[in-house]
Amino acid sequence: MSDFVSNGWSLFVAAATVLGLVLCLALLIIASRRKVMADDNSTGHVWDEDIRELNNPLPRWWMVLFVLTVIFGGVYLALYPGLGNFAGTLKWSSEDQYKAEEAQAREAMHTIYAAFDAKPVEALARDPQAMGIGERLFANNCATCHGSDAKGSKGFPNLTDDDWLYGGSFETIIETITNGRQGTMPPMAAAVGSGEDVRNLAHYVLSLSGSPHNDIAAALGKPKFTVCAACHGMDGKGNQALGAPNLTDKIWLHGWGEAAVIAMVNNGKHSVMPEHGSRLSPEQIRVLAAYVWGKSHDRP
Repeated sequence: MSDFVSNGWSLFVAAATVLGLVLCLALLIIASRRKVMADDNSTGHVWDEDIRELNNPLPRWWMVLFVLTVIFGGVYLALYPGLGNFAGTLKWSSEDQYKAEEAQAREAMHTIYAAFDAKPVEALARDPQAMGIGERLFANNCATCHGSDAKGSKGFPNLTDDDWLYGGSFETIIETITNGRQGTMPPMAAAVGSGEDVRNLAHYVLSLSGSPHNDIAAALGKPKFTVCAACHGMDGKGNQALGAPNLTDKIWLHGWGEAAVIAMVNNGKHSVMPEHGSRLSPEQIRVLAAYVWGKSHDRP
């Protein structure tokens, strides 16, 4: 890969570009020279007995336009990047222009978001203008995983209930959106024991939420739950500091039933919530967090 970004390739691109402009001018000069090959100003080629290929000179307007095009190309390459690593005399770059336009957009939005800064989340969640903006931010950045109604799907949390892996406070939601989250459930089959032990443990986990289960298997699996208690707690109610789910409710993020629990114990799971702090401004994140917060709290 280093061969494609070396200085030699930069020189090659620059030389090929300049050579292309020179060849364009050479083609113009060659085409402008008349070479009469017959007395009737034709090339001597005849088709269908009376159709002759004439050798008229190029129209002057066409030649002027051609020359101006080549000159424009040369001036453009002198001002802007195009000759390999040469940055151009204006030092323009698409990255700098993007950053400048982004800064202008943020400055234009600042006056809009400034009206929301002093409002507490309760008032912000009831502000129609703020929630309209929050809804659009959610649709553009969150709906792909959590759904347009924020009710999620298998593997993606429902944001409209009161079950939060890391906590549902306004500040925690802001932190989650800004920095993202990474949740890991390691494979635990080796620590639990045999396949039958894993099955018994699955039934005990199901019993914690009152889900249909085998009482005998659950009783046998209860001692094995000690390997899970480090994250989920001895009572199975989870730990928001670790993002460990509450196993005593009937909310199952990655599937419900004996087979789903066994698969989780055997295979584990690694989930990623991407960070949005690099994409959204703090003001945007605050409004978006208020919109998400309002989804699980009573508001008009």
